[in-house]
Amino acid sequence: MDLSSLAPRADLLAAAVVLDLLFGDPAYRWHPVRLIGGSLAWIEARLRAAGADGRGGGCVLFVVLALIWCGGAAALVAGVERLHPTASVAAHVFVLYSLFALGDLLKHAGDVDAAVGAGDLPAARAAAGRLVGRDTEPMDGAACRRSAIESLGESLVDGVVSPIFWYAAAGVPGIVLFKVVSTMDSMVGYKSARYRDFGWCGARLDDLLNLVPARVTWLLIAAAAVPLPGASGREALRWGWRQHAVVPGPNAGWSEAALAGAIRRRLAGPIRLQGRLVTDVWIGDPAAPAGGSAEDSLRARGTVLLAAALACGGIAGLLAWGRSPW
Repeated sequence: MDLSSLAPRADLLAAAVVLDLLFGDPAYRWHPVRLIGGSLAWIEARLRAAGADGRGGGCVLFVVLALIWCGGAAALVAGVERLHPTASVAAHVFVLYSLFALGDLLKHAGDVDAAVGAGDLPAARAAAGRLVGRDTEPMDGAACRRSAIESLGESLVDGVVSPIFWYAAAGVPGIVLFKVVSTMDSMVGYKSARYRDFGWCGARLDDLLNLVPARVTWLLIAAAAVPLPGASGREALRWGWRQHAVVPGPNAGWSEAALAGAIRRRLAGPIRLQGRLVTDVWIGDPAAPAGGSAEDSLRARGTVLLAAALACGGIAGLLAWGRSPW
């Protein structure tokens, strides 16, 4: 089988990103992430029925999913190559397009901002609830906007920079493998009694695969903030470095704290989950105003869009110059 059709290409990456920005994430029954999630639930049930509900079962879940979906995506793109090269290119682009989340991320954040601006707090809370897992009922309009901005920072890593990074490193199988791990983390990577052991593999692999991209995103946000009016690249570097450990987990704090610094605002603050206050810690310069204005939302979206463009452009440039391991 000719594997060259699976290799990362600058032009195909650019095409997929443009499609994502123009049309958002395609919503249909056979979406790859939905299929990965469905197969995960099916395999999990069988493993648990067999008594494999500990760390070993979670590792088996990963191996099986990786074999099915990385192998399936490779077979699809490389197999279609035998039929017609153009069809293979189309399949390649469609896989990439389906696994990026920049367009929907910006849209959802814009929906929160628009609802707050229209004075429709219930709609703002509902829109914020599509981005974050916290209780939205106690949130005012500013808190809704802050939650959307925080989600922009966190999701820039796992929805954009990490997929691009692993695509550049390992082509189509690389980006699919990343999405397998990301889906495992979102579905079983909890610290509850049910998933503390079974979800250990997915959660740790997700931390590992996002490790380098999260720190690269910190630098990208700082670079993106430099030319934007009212934003600060220096503050993004400063607060990303100082406060990356404030946010739980080894990766999310780098981009969230950097974005707070970039827009010169404090983010987070009181967060409740199932009626319980889980944190009241702010991120960003303690002397800065609390975020939550329309200008803050617009500046954050502009910073994230430019950071994503820098990531895409940088990787595309490296691929065009032949700096890929392929």
